[in-house]
Amino acid sequence: MEVSMWDNWVEQVLSKLESTKLLRSLRPIHLPSTEQPQIPSNSDEFEVYDGLRQWDRAYVEVEIAETTFQKWVQDIPSSGDYDISSNGEADIKAGTCPRKFRKLLLFSGNDYLSLSSHPTVAKAAAKAAEEHGMGPRGSALICGYTNYHRRLELCLANLKEKEDCLLCPTGFSANMAVMTAIGSVGSLLAADRKPLEDEKVAIFSDALNHASIIDGILLAERQRSLVVYVYRHCDMSHLSTLLSSCPMKKKVVVTDSLFSMDGDFAPMVELAKLRKKHGFLLVIDDAHGTFVCGKNGGGVAEQFNCESDVDICVGTLSKAAGCHGGFVACSKKWKQLIQSRGRAFIFSTSTPVPIAAAAHAAVIVANKETWRRKAIWNRVRDFHALTGIPITSPIISLIVGSEEKALQASRHLLRCGFHVTAIRPPTVPPNSCRLRVTLSAAHTLDDLRKLTNVLSQCINLQSIGVQGTNGYAKL
Repeated sequence: MEVSMWDNWVEQVLSKLESTKLLRSLRPIHLPSTEQPQIPSNSDEFEVYDGLRQWDRAYVEVEIAETTFQKWVQDIPSSGDYDISSNGEADIKAGTCPRKFRKLLLFSGNDYLSLSSHPTVAKAAAKAAEEHGMGPRGSALICGYTNYHRRLELCLANLKEKEDCLLCPTGFSANMAVMTAIGSVGSLLAADRKPLEDEKVAIFSDALNHASIIDGILLAERQRSLVVYVYRHCDMSHLSTLLSSCPMKKKVVVTDSLFSMDGDFAPMVELAKLRKKHGFLLVIDDAHGTFVCGKNGGGVAEQFNCESDVDICVGTLSKAAGCHGGFVACSKKWKQLIQSRGRAFIFSTSTPVPIAAAAHAAVIVANKETWRRKAIWNRVRDFHALTGIPITSPIISLIVGSEEKALQASRHLLRCGFHVTAIRPPTVPPNSCRLRVTLSAAHTLDDLRKLTNVLSQCINLQSIGVQGTNGYAKL
């Protein structure tokens, strides 16, 4: 069956929505610059740099209050408030901050390119805030969608080599919106009756997909026009068997491209081959691959040269872009459907204008400062050379087993000046607790030498389990 069948189904659904006056429209509110009649879009106007600067280190060199440090070391639950201590440190609620702080080297964040502290990104946010405040506040379908949002969408569509793009408040809401929109296809085409079994949509989901995909599928299931199959993590033989035995025509495969808790890649080449054979719609969540992978930062699909095989690409601006928000890169038809039936998009307030402006600047900087991608992949190679652990991405999942072992290791790292959190249930299953180390372009080789030295004091790096397959979230 040809993949283009999905285009026909989407066209039928859009036609039905239009006939029932349920097709939603985006109408950008124009916010003119006070200096120029049009918002500057020339990428040459964004200042870029040719190497690591001090502000990049602001991402990885952090401080925490001494009271917070002590609670962390003792594993005492905290609500986030600073407590009044014996030496007079004041509660933050009283209007003052603690007097003593601990400096830590951060290896737990997702700002892979260290763009959150980039001056060009900060200036873009500040300029937009000064001129427009937070901008029109409302959902995108009411009044929250502006020319700033549209400019960002076009930039992201170009990055992902897709026809269009839909900006969402978060990556979580983007996945939720996509899944519910897909789930609506079967029920809408069945008109006012319950869909027959072969009219339903079959979704095939990797066992280790992100919680946002899982929650989106669970919400879509309530439409009673969806059948869910979970295939073993990255197991293409299992997926192929499930696809072959499924009687439904409307098939969708959804997967993380780079798995957030294990650091391994989806088998994109094999997925592309199966897509050609079975004609399913391929949806990927490229949250951790966007801007990091591929020659141009286009993500995991670009890295594996199969961008044209991905029908819908979900991404985030809160990780390598160093900002906030999510997006869906897809065809214009799918964009119309998602903006009309994606509940998480429809009923959410849109991204504030300064954030959209900052994200646009981050996309430009990430594209032009190519040294950042080279730097992070150099750090991946450095970590492998220092530890011998066969990692394949900037996400390093060091599985130690029990919760107590993970907490002990995390506390030891904390005492030695490293911010590395222990990942425990319910995020991961029992006895697969781990230290999740993430690398960034702002880390140096010396940082990694210090980290691996301390790691070797609390865990056996030669026998450590990497990239577990037991799962950490289930449908």
